[in-house]
Amino acid sequence: MSKSILVVDDEEIVRSSIRQWLELGGFEARTARNADEALSMLQAELPDVVLTDFRMPHRSGIELMRDVQRIDPDIPVVLLTAHGDVALAVAAMREGVYDFLQKPANPDHMSAVLARAAEQSGLKRQLRHLTSRLGAEGELARRLLGTSPAMATLRKSVGELAEHDRDVILFGESGTGKEVVARALHDLGPRARAPFVAVNCAAIPAELFESELLGHEAGAFTGARGARIGKFEHASGGTLLLDEIESMPHAFQVKILRVLQERVVERVGSNRLIPVDVRVIAAAKADLAADSRSGRFRADLYFRLAAAEIRLPPLRERGNDVLLLFQHFAGEAARRSGRDLTPLGAEDFDALLTHDWPGNVRELKNVAERYALGLAATGRRVAEILRRAQGAGARRSLSERVAAYERMLIEASLLEHNWSVVAVMESLGMPRRTLNEKMARYGLLRPSRTSC
Repeated sequence: MSKSILVVDDEEIVRSSIRQWLELGGFEARTARNADEALSMLQAELPDVVLTDFRMPHRSGIELMRDVQRIDPDIPVVLLTAHGDVALAVAAMREGVYDFLQKPANPDHMSAVLARAAEQSGLKRQLRHLTSRLGAEGELARRLLGTSPAMATLRKSVGELAEHDRDVILFGESGTGKEVVARALHDLGPRARAPFVAVNCAAIPAELFESELLGHEAGAFTGARGARIGKFEHASGGTLLLDEIESMPHAFQVKILRVLQERVVERVGSNRLIPVDVRVIAAAKADLAADSRSGRFRADLYFRLAAAEIRLPPLRERGNDVLLLFQHFAGEAARRSGRDLTPLGAEDFDALLTHDWPGNVRELKNVAERYALGLAATGRRVAEILRRAQGAGARRSLSERVAAYERMLIEASLLEHNWSVVAVMESLGMPRRTLNEKMARYGLLRPSRTSC
């Protein structure tokens, strides 16, 4: 889809020549003789970029830029300046001007600047669209942020399983939000008024597992001065999250299996069986099915837990959700600290969309908060924060960055047209076979209508 440019200049020959060059370069171009005419045209249709002369009769390009920002702050404004106005143009960039070009502008350079500005404008509008869609959704959408097909599938699964009182296994890389999903399953289900208890199995020493989860009686071992209930009893009536369950000692897994089968616990140092009514959610970074086949995890415990399974998608599979999540976390951090949030620039969008996010949502939240609080060494730019956190090697190659951007555009168009392949073909000017191949390559599949 061609990008639209509104060209504003009081000289007819300048307007005409720029328009012809832009149309040859694949842009849509409209022209206005002055700021007032440009504002009238803006009321009728918003362009992707405004290219305006700096000095014009009655109202200058700077004044027009301020009006444009009031109408839509996401429309970039590029100034055309004479040689003597360069210092003023540089000062105008601090006010929000995207860039400036000296007259007579080199046509190729002008096209490149306008193409970059139009790309940024499109990304900002896409982000605004995603944010508005989020506001229209319900409680699950507020908890599990994102509009990607992967997140739509996840919310559908969580919504269905929350209503059923069965044990669940959550699979997902570190930082994908397993505890957030577990909490949603609890809060939106029939046990919402009862306790939600989270236990990180990787943080419990092997010798304390039995006491921590099953409890102990006074005098059961050295230091046990009084009786103590375990996590299963504490969660009775509600939900117990066993996070990183793959870290649970193999010898203790058989005792957990008995609890799940019989729904009773026996405290250390006691012969009394105590009934527990608890829903167990197990969260794992590892593939428990594979671990059960290899013997690293008890197969009988895995099958007992696997009444239902949910896979949490890594951030790299969630497309434009990166932008939405970043804006959400950065906005929250800015509000908490009483700061104004610096608008994202073109290099910020590029850094967010091309980073691999090995730490997933947890890493993104950290970067967003650092951005909001201005902790980058040379300003608040996202790319600088990522370079300092992980080194320049965290960036992808040019071909990978192009592929990531192409995937983002196709996914956005699929969402916009409700997965109508014909509509996306027309929107992107792409043959069906090419579109199908790219959808398959990037894993862009229509969300399943069946639950996990």
